[in-house]
Amino acid sequence: MLIEELRQFLVDSNRAGYARGDSKKWIKESDGSETIPFEKDPWKSNDNFFGGEPYGGRTIVSHKGNPFWIMVYYGWVDEDAETDPVYAILRDALMRMPENHPYRGPKEYSENGLVYENVWNGDLDRFSGEEKITQNGKLLYKANYLGGLVDQRKGL
Repeated sequence: MLIEELRQFLVDSNRAGYARGDSKKWIKESDGSETIPFEKDPWKSNDNFFGGEPYGGRTIVSHKGNPFWIMVYYGWVDEDAETDPVYAILRDALMRMPENHPYRGPKEYSENGLVYENVWNGDLDRFSGEEKITQNGKLLYKANYLGGLVDQRKGL
C-alpha cells in the first residue's frame, strides 16, 4: 500500500536530510531559502525552508512525479538560548523519528541536560503536532507542524 511506502520513505528521507546535517548537499535558492532534496524511486521529496531564527518551511513528497503528501512547519529558539546545542539535540531527535509516526522526532528524547518532547494528533493522511526542547523546565525551542495527503482526488 502506498501509505506504508510513504511512511518508510519519510523515515529514510528524514535521516538523509536535515537530521544528518550535511548542508553541502542543500540547494541555496534565489529567494533566500534552502532545499534538501531526496529521491528513492518512485518517491521524491523537497524540504524547502527559510532559516536562521525563527525558521519555517515545507516538505513536499511526490510519487511518480505527482504531489502526494505535504508538511509545513514553523519554529524558533529562545533569544537567550544558544542555538548550537538546541539544534544538535533536535537533529539527534529527528534521527530517532518513530517509523509508525514519521512526523518529526520521538515522543521524548533527552541528551546533555536538554529534553526534546513531541506531541502529535492524527495519522499520516492528516496530522498536526508540536515539538519543544527544554532545559531544567525552561522552554528553549518550540515548533509546530501539520500536514497530510494532497491531490488524492479532483478539487477546485
